[in-house]
Formats: sequence, C-alpha cells, structure tokens
Amino acid sequence: MYTMATSIAHRITGIVLSVGLVVLVGWLFAAASGAERYAQASALLSTGFMKLLIAGWLLAFCYHLCNGIRHLNWDLGRGLEKAEARRSAIVVVAVAVALAAALIYAAFFAGVPR
Repeated sequence: MYTMATSIAHRITGIVLSVGLVVLVGWLFAAASGAERYAQASALLSTGFMKLLIAGWLLAFCYHLCNGIRHLNWDLGRGLEKAEARRSAIVVVAVAVALAAALIYAAFFAGVPR
C-alpha cells in the first residue's frame, strides 16, 4: 500500500511540477521583456494565492526529488525488501517535508524585518 501511494504521489508531483514550469517560463519571459513586464510579473507572483502555489510547488519538488533518489536506489537493487521499502517511504516523506519547510522559510520569511 505505501509503495503504491508513494508511486502515485510521485507521478502527481511530476504533473504539478510541469505546471510550475510553465509559470517559471512565463516569469523568465517577463524578465527578458523589460523592467515594466518584470514588475507586472513580480506583482502577480507576490500575491498570497501565488505564494501558496509556489509553496506547493516547492513541496512537490522536494518530494519528487527525494522519491526519485529512492527509485534510483531501487534501480541499484537496494531497499526492495518490504520493511526497507516501508522505512524508505517514511524517510522520503519526512525529508521532503523538512526540506520544503526550510526552502519555504528561506523564500518567504528569511530576511523579513520584525
């Protein structure tokens, strides 16, 4: 059950990251189009809703990265036993959440005057 759930989550996060890539490309195009377009894009990306989406994309990225490393380890023939697979699923989720929390903090809260 846990391997199936992590596999499905891996596929879903891949799709979510593809949507995020479209937003990233739009932001890069705005940056290349001049200061006015960049300011418009920055204003749009600074809204609360977009910040929530960016935080979700960061979480999806961290999970996809960690689970991808897990899959690479499986390709080497390691961690395929039931107990090891269950343990690695827990580690993947824990590390992904911790890494995402650190990145979200760095992106949105570090350097904010108090």
